[in-house]
Amino acid sequence: MCDYSLEMYASRPARESEKYVTTRFPSGSIGLAAPGDCSTAVCVLYDTKLNLENISSDLQTRLGVQAAERVVFARLEHGTYRDGVRFANGKEISLQLLGSGVGVTLVAARTAAPEAAPQKEEIFEPAE
Repeated sequence: MCDYSLEMYASRPARESEKYVTTRFPSGSIGLAAPGDCSTAVCVLYDTKLNLENISSDLQTRLGVQAAERVVFARLEHGTYRDGVRFANGKEISLQLLGSGVGVTLVAARTAAPEAAPQKEEIFEPAE
């Protein structure tokens, strides 16, 4: 989906095998955009598998992940922003905390029956 904080921007659905980058839009919200088109938010269905690249070293340490990881796009149940990702180790993080500049590739569109999710360990956003 596209977080409500991106509703003011043009948007389009993600396409399988396309490459995107996490982008800070003028509103301050982070979402997905095609490289070179920072004016259009790219919307992903929940439970879609994604490959991430260039995860910051700080997040790698905090989350116990590598610079490149396969994740599942997830709707978070906490915080102001609901779009996030779930790592194979069960940790979840909002796109806002993932930061801008992370490469994203859509692996496979969501199927009718989502796979069983590992136990969640939520990483909460700082209160404003």
